[in-house]
Amino acid sequence: MLPVSVLVPLITFMALLLDLALLVLAVSGHFPRAQNQNDRIGAVSIYGAIIVAALTAIAGIAAAIALIPWYAAVIAGGLSILCAPLLLQMFSDDFVDGRGSLTAFSVIAIVLAVGFLFATGVLPQ
Repeated sequence: MLPVSVLVPLITFMALLLDLALLVLAVSGHFPRAQNQNDRIGAVSIYGAIIVAALTAIAGIAAAIALIPWYAAVIAGGLSILCAPLLLQMFSDDFVDGRGSLTAFSVIAIVLAVGFLFATGVLPQ
């Protein structure tokens, strides 16, 4: 059994991984970038989202190692990743295919990762 004190970090970790999976799926829909080669804002949003996903994944995994038992993190993370394609289908195509999804999922990932780092004590309150 998991202790009750682990539930909030576990749910936060699940939300972060779900958001990262949604972000990765949204970014993968923007390739090939042949139609956006001359669009600098599009390139910045795509590559910026990739950088945000990498950094928040590192921060989330580091915080999860400190707070969550590995078996719970593996099960919860796998469930989050498996649910992402089903959840992404619920969003409109205009949102997913546009820059709005990249921006929204990136901001949510940053908020969750920073909150998770505050919970671990890595960042001072």
